[in-house]
Amino acid sequence: MASVQRLQLISVLVSALALLLLATTTGCPDKKTKYPACAGDKDCKDGEKCVNKQCLQCATDADCDKGSTCESGECQRQQGFCENDSDCIDGKICKKNECVSCTSDAECGTTGRCSNGACLERGKCKVDEDCQDDEDCVDGVCQRLGRDKPPEVECKLTTIYFMFDAVELSAEARDVLNSNAECIQKAADRNVFIGGYTDPRGTEEYNIALSERRAQSVADYLARLGIDPARFRVVPHGETQSQGVDDDSWQRDRKVTFEWQ
Repeated sequence: MASVQRLQLISVLVSALALLLLATTTGCPDKKTKYPACAGDKDCKDGEKCVNKQCLQCATDADCDKGSTCESGECQRQQGFCENDSDCIDGKICKKNECVSCTSDAECGTTGRCSNGACLERGKCKVDEDCQDDEDCVDGVCQRLGRDKPPEVECKLTTIYFMFDAVELSAEARDVLNSNAECIQKAADRNVFIGGYTDPRGTEEYNIALSERRAQSVADYLARLGIDPARFRVVPHGETQSQGVDDDSWQRDRKVTFEWQ
């Protein structure tokens, strides 16, 4: 009888020891963290980072878009950062991702001009000095008494494009210019702004010169077609309005545009 009791006691002890070993080897299951608490990035939403066990928008500047820095876990836009002129205010232009004052009309587009460091749309003004000598600034617009509104032009002038670092006109560009020339001839009482542009590669000085050569090559071609060169105003813009980010999109930056004056 004593032997049976001893065997039963040993069996109970063995079972208890087995349960103890199982508990120590497997441990308790991990408790699921409750958002925004986290144990790692996997516990956060897409794009978020786990920082000090909290899900935040960013951990370093590298987690933010271009022009933003990571401050206290949030991406903050850098003051004065820009990607194009539309990001700037008070007539400033975007140069190398920074809003700065203009220094010449060429930096203000074919329809703008630089006045006291600010780009003004052509015909717009703040004071009389922003207008031509025979014009006054009235309600923000340069006006000349008795001046008639320029006649409308029914035909359209089409933009042409260039190869990298080139000023030569392709066969396709010449076909477009032939059509543009017919349109310009029909509007004999209107002049034309010819704007040259480049992609962002190269120095600013080189690109201004390259854009001027492109615009001038177009003006020369149109003159050979019989259009009075006095009707043209060549405006070099360089890389100031480049929007591309790679080889494919830079193709659209290398161009010459046309606008009625």
